[in-house]
Amino acid sequence: ACFRLLCSLLIPALFLSGMLCICLVVLLWGIRLWIQQRREQLSPAGRDGKRPLLVAFFHPYCNAGGGGERVLWCAIRTLQKKYRNVTCVVYTGDRDATGEEIVEGAFRRFNIKLIHPVKFVFLEKRYLVEASLYPHFTLLGQSLGSVFLGWEALLKCVPDIYIDSMGYAFTLPLFKYLGGCRVGCYVHYPTISTDMLSVVRNQDTRFNNAAFITNSPFFSKFKLVYYYFFAFMYGLVGSCSDVIMVNSSWTLNHILSLWRAGACTSVVYPPCDVQTFLDIPLEVEKSTSEYSIVSVSQFRPEKDHPLQIRAFAKLLKEKRVGQEPTLKLILIGGCRNQQDEERVNNLKRLCEELGVGNDVEFRINIPFEELKRHLAEATIGLHTMWNEHFGIGVVECMAAGTVILAHNSGGPKLDIVVPYEGRVTGFLAENEDNYAETMAFIFSLSPEKRLEIRENARRSVHRFSDQHFEDTFLLSVEPLFK
Repeated sequence: ACFRLLCSLLIPALFLSGMLCICLVVLLWGIRLWIQQRREQLSPAGRDGKRPLLVAFFHPYCNAGGGGERVLWCAIRTLQKKYRNVTCVVYTGDRDATGEEIVEGAFRRFNIKLIHPVKFVFLEKRYLVEASLYPHFTLLGQSLGSVFLGWEALLKCVPDIYIDSMGYAFTLPLFKYLGGCRVGCYVHYPTISTDMLSVVRNQDTRFNNAAFITNSPFFSKFKLVYYYFFAFMYGLVGSCSDVIMVNSSWTLNHILSLWRAGACTSVVYPPCDVQTFLDIPLEVEKSTSEYSIVSVSQFRPEKDHPLQIRAFAKLLKEKRVGQEPTLKLILIGGCRNQQDEERVNNLKRLCEELGVGNDVEFRINIPFEELKRHLAEATIGLHTMWNEHFGIGVVECMAAGTVILAHNSGGPKLDIVVPYEGRVTGFLAENEDNYAETMAFIFSLSPEKRLEIRENARRSVHRFSDQHFEDTFLLSVEPLFK
């Protein structure tokens, strides 16, 4: 009797499920047709009867002033040079600035001048991708938030080609299947990586893995299941991209294992303005009463500025009293929002606690020329992010002629601070003691030996030039324009 009851319920259930699926497909197809009509309305044909090809970049923080923004503006300039019939669009949430101010900011910070005007589509719901909105399940919250933000973008402007240049992979199927666009992406950093999974699996305490989770087997198991689920979803949405560009060997390895789309994935090193820094004369250091250590990176938690300050304090503590020359740590970076500004205030308090308040300078959102001057005068370039995806700041330091000291992981380890023609190009470290000891070692070298390392580093960075980026970027995006 029970079996007959189940059979009698099964057929209606299957029928109902089938009808719901058909309704869903019809609804999605209807939305797609409606969006196609919007494209025709929002972007009519010109006088010659041809409609310009709209290439849209999804970059909600395009005015942030970091390495990712440099990639964006170089990519736009590259397309403007190559294609005459292309109009570039930027989806941004930077509503506190005008389009002219954003373009001017790109020129001031990165020395990048665009050939043609850019169309900006200002988004109102950027708060949906702010990490602060999701104290728990942050990855999932931001990813779902990006879908709603992407929907707002799609309704305001329907492009022909869509490129996610900031890492919001969950927007890709939205633009591909509902927008009918050809889609590509430039991945700076995987939203989730196998390294993140291993951190949770091994119950390591990190900035993104709180102590209360690592101390609880239940919470650790739960977070691991959540991460595996998210990694599966991330792989699913990422694999629908027609073109995938990654910024380093480290990112490539993770994206290949998660997205499994090797045929359309390629490494495109980010454009570093190496020539501008190579123009700085490289000479044997003159005797000076003060040496500076410079760090260039945005004030974000993963950049681990506290490690820099603690290592510097340790270096000063071990330095003999009255010994010349004096040392100064200069932290240069961009602040995107109030959270970043609060982070800077916390770092200043840490400096006071460690007794190095007078020896550490903070230079925030500074013009390009000032950045260049600081790098020209510095002896050591410092970088401390664990598993930095690439490290434009590392390349700039090497090109400017500083002796680089970066974290022994990610892009710096695999792509940048590697021997060039068998010669040393810089140094790597992993913890506070390593950093302090290596800085002391670099200062103990003769000026001539430091000059030799600086020259090796300079010769090695030509592969990260703007020109090399333009060539590899155009080669990678070519399938989107066919």
